[in-house]
Amino acid sequence: MAVVKPVIFQVVGYQNSGKTTITSKLINDLVKKGLKTVTIKHHGHGGKLAALPQKDTEKHLNAGALASIVEGEGSLILQADNFFPSLEEQIELMKFFHPDIILIEGYKQKPYPKLLLVRDESDLSLLNTVSNVLGILYWKEEMQRQIASRINVPSFQIDDAGALIWTEHLLQELVHKID
Repeated sequence: MAVVKPVIFQVVGYQNSGKTTITSKLINDLVKKGLKTVTIKHHGHGGKLAALPQKDTEKHLNAGALASIVEGEGSLILQADNFFPSLEEQIELMKFFHPDIILIEGYKQKPYPKLLLVRDESDLSLLNTVSNVLGILYWKEEMQRQIASRINVPSFQIDDAGALIWTEHLLQELVHKID
């Protein structure tokens, strides 16, 4: 099997800006178009992630295993404790699945192409700190003029169906450019 270099694309914004909703819609539409998609989500809210209760996995991890995989009937769960991989290491792990696209939710300061979500005027500060923004989704119509005066990329109101169509088309072009 030839290894295809996946497109890496981020969906970024502050908490409650709609990242998970937009990412989920993108995944659904990309998969319908036949594009194998995997995701990496940054858990930026602090605290340990809630683990699924897996008796044997917990026993293995509690005994000192660095990581444990549970597989059954086509499902696989990987759990690791005291493991702090960089985003780049997580990307390498996801390449195992031979995806066309790796969607990353969060990690605002990473250099990959991204869709930026801005919920209110205070979020506009992200235009000064986030790099490689290819498109913007904004919540309030009055923000459109401020965005257009500061950055020359397509911007859409968050409920505009054209935003997802534009983003999906961009991702398809990037996938085909790599082929």
